[in-house]
Amino acid sequence: MSASGDLLRIEPAAPAPPAPAALARLILDGFDRHYALFRYSAQRAKALFESGDWHGIAQLSRERIEYYDTRVRECARQLEQALAASAAVTGEPAHTALWQAVKQEYVSLLAGHRQPECAETFYNSVSCRVLHRDYFHNTFLFVRPAVATDYLDSRLPAWRVYYPLADGLRPSLTRLVADFGLALPFADLPRDVRQLARAAIGKLRAQLPRLGPNRLSADCQIQVLSTLFFRNTAAYVVGRLVNQGMVYPFALALVRNAAGQAEIDALLAGPDDLSALFSFTRAYFLVDTETPSAVVAFLASLVPRKPPAELYTMIGLQKQGKTLFYRDFLQHLAHSHDVFDVAPGIRGMVMCVFTLPSYPYVFKLIRDRSEKDGMTPATVRRKYQMVKLHDRVGRLADTWEYSQVALPRARFAPRLLAELRAAAPSLLEETDDTLIIRHVYIERRMTPLNLYLRHASDTHVDRAVRDYGDAIRQLASANIFPGDMLYKNFGMTRLGRVVFYDYDEIQRLTEMQFRAIPPAPDEEAEMSGEAWYPVGANDVFPEEFESFLLGDPRVRRAFMRHHAELLQPDWWQACQARVARGRIDDFFPYDTDRRLRSVAAHAA
Repeated sequence: MSASGDLLRIEPAAPAPPAPAALARLILDGFDRHYALFRYSAQRAKALFESGDWHGIAQLSRERIEYYDTRVRECARQLEQALAASAAVTGEPAHTALWQAVKQEYVSLLAGHRQPECAETFYNSVSCRVLHRDYFHNTFLFVRPAVATDYLDSRLPAWRVYYPLADGLRPSLTRLVADFGLALPFADLPRDVRQLARAAIGKLRAQLPRLGPNRLSADCQIQVLSTLFFRNTAAYVVGRLVNQGMVYPFALALVRNAAGQAEIDALLAGPDDLSALFSFTRAYFLVDTETPSAVVAFLASLVPRKPPAELYTMIGLQKQGKTLFYRDFLQHLAHSHDVFDVAPGIRGMVMCVFTLPSYPYVFKLIRDRSEKDGMTPATVRRKYQMVKLHDRVGRLADTWEYSQVALPRARFAPRLLAELRAAAPSLLEETDDTLIIRHVYIERRMTPLNLYLRHASDTHVDRAVRDYGDAIRQLASANIFPGDMLYKNFGMTRLGRVVFYDYDEIQRLTEMQFRAIPPAPDEEAEMSGEAWYPVGANDVFPEEFESFLLGDPRVRRAFMRHHAELLQPDWWQACQARVARGRIDDFFPYDTDRRLRSVAAHAA
């Protein structure tokens, strides 16, 4: 007792600061929650495909893109609370020794984990929210991977194997399709398999003769990934034929017909077909995979031109794609000597665009003050986010979005540095040898369509203008109006496809008002440079397209031959009506000559 006779008070002990192992476990638990939701999305996609709920698949695709950031924010809040408790006890914030220990504990937790590379990226995302930029190096973050994923596989193998020589080609193909266990009947699977076998033999005939008289060898196998790839209204079987050590990539497109029955719609074969399927201009697939590294390794054997960063992105793991892209970029910087410079082409009014000539991407910064009325940086970011969440129908380029990118200042051309300092000073931070960019979009470099048309032959002009109009039509059917349809805002891909890439004026088609220009009240009004009719903010007069799109006679001839109706408001209004009724058009990543029905008709 005390001198006053009161009982001695025993003060509760101060809470111990969280141990590094507990912090590491907190972060990994956050990732595991995220990945469980990620897999559940793909499992839901299978049920939605089976029921033909295309709006449900579109909604699911949009929601899944935002899952990652939601889980990161949730985990970062929990981590900040734990660190605040620690600081209250120790009197100091998270320190160097603590965070090194957390990373070491985290690595030990990844032993036996099926998604270690994605878990490392999640760790980086959470850590970058709570740590100062001084910690952004490999001592504290996974700038380099710590856990190898070579030969890592799922508990059940990532792909299945079939033997067409031993079991017969048609029985093997029948079992291959049936093993996916779709909960809807096939309209006529024997017919589809018969047509598929005929198409496959036709594709292989051009390749196999050079392998010798026995064409298919004893080691001939058909290997297919064990999960379907869902996107829009189709599901894809992805696989490869292996024969005498040669790999022949292929994919089968499965669709649900109007009667609610499954059909094999198309055979895609060869690297170019597969590249189009996995294009950066299309929505990400919904894929249920326990071990993504095994799936990506398989895909890399089919499309060797595509880096793993793009393949991770295309199966919906875009944050892992960003991590690998940035690692590749740093590697390229370390082994190159050219300088960043202003990108060729017409100067942007909203974005500063620069490039590294030896690197096939462009870098885009939002100007602090746009030269377009009402166009603020926040507006531009909303436009890019809208594209990220939208079905890109093969006509909108995907972008990598980064913050706090540190680059060597010596690698910047003086004129580029001058332009960035003048146009986007709020996005720059400079030290003696480093330029830190607070926010940047990185996008695949393409040949601007205006430059392509200037130097193309008449045949190529006709083909490019036709594809340009097709791009506009397909975007409109997906409820997208490009806004600024000048050719400089479109690019030509390696496979000769026209793609839109300038999003500052992009809007939903249903927000626009397409109108015909009313007759002038008199000749004086008609000759005036001012409009004699009221014009709203979202009013569009398609007949005006002619004046700024069709000045070149070659372009005009091609456009009027293929797309004259795009100059009439009636076409746009009819498209709006279809979109408003909820119609979903799927523009498949293959030409009609890949479809089995056309193959069968041709054979007949």
